[in-house]
Amino acid sequence: MYYFIVNPNSRSGKGALIWKGLEGILNERNVEYKTFFTEYRGHAVLLSKSITSDAAPENPVTLIAVGGDGTIQEVLSGVHDLSCITFGYIPTGSGNDFCRGMKLPMAPTEALNLILSDCRPHPMDVPTLTCSTGSSHFAISCGIGFDAGVCHEVGITPMKKVLNRIGLGKLVYLFVALKQLLFLNPSPMTLVMDDDNVQQFSKVYFTAVMNQKYEGGGFKFCPNASPSDGYLDVIVVDGLSKPKVLCCLPTAFFGKHTIFHGIHIFRCKKIDIHSDLALPVHKDGESAGILKDFSVSIGSRQVRMIS
Repeated sequence: MYYFIVNPNSRSGKGALIWKGLEGILNERNVEYKTFFTEYRGHAVLLSKSITSDAAPENPVTLIAVGGDGTIQEVLSGVHDLSCITFGYIPTGSGNDFCRGMKLPMAPTEALNLILSDCRPHPMDVPTLTCSTGSSHFAISCGIGFDAGVCHEVGITPMKKVLNRIGLGKLVYLFVALKQLLFLNPSPMTLVMDDDNVQQFSKVYFTAVMNQKYEGGGFKFCPNASPSDGYLDVIVVDGLSKPKVLCCLPTAFFGKHTIFHGIHIFRCKKIDIHSDLALPVHKDGESAGILKDFSVSIGSRQVRMIS
């Protein structure tokens, strides 16, 4: 039995149309499945919690997220015991950083074929974000500052719907990034990694904690990040002028930005972040609030990923 949690509003409403095509394939192949549609933000958390409430090692559940990157973190956050599920993903969003990092098919039909195949699942780390409002999980990255501001505005700008309709949805990240950079005020930040490695910075544009290589629609911010090595990769952009940040960003699509002075890369299993200014925070491109303090840990929480 396959359980599909579908975001019909992904890709500016095209998610529902894409799902109809996939459903036709499932029916043609006589696949046993159930479908659950999200109706509002956070609904996937409740749906996955309900679906997996009776999951156990002797009664595992195959759970499939159908939507954008944000749908993934909601589905995973609703699962109490990830060891009792097998997870799959069908991309119907516009960012698709998860597919890039996991080397999954970008085409929904190809992704479904992979899920229905006999391929062996692989372990994937699922980090935990803890802040004043509680704990939740993510699959790709979380960040504070510039990258979170971009994610927040991309999620609400009408420009995204317009560009998605003409097949240029990725350009919205570039336009919003330029706007955010113009108005961003860098903040002093203190990072404490693995309880004893303290790093202080005076002019941080953003800090991103990465489980995978890519975020923000294809920026390869942590080129050596792996979703299954039990470590977090951290990038801090500090002390650069805005023109230099502007020059640096395009090179991040190719992972070449690390040569710039002011780009700092770390690896750890746990990180506590303090910002002097309250700034936007995101997890997998979805807003996690305006915060000064939060922590991320990786622990041993993993899921069997169809990949």
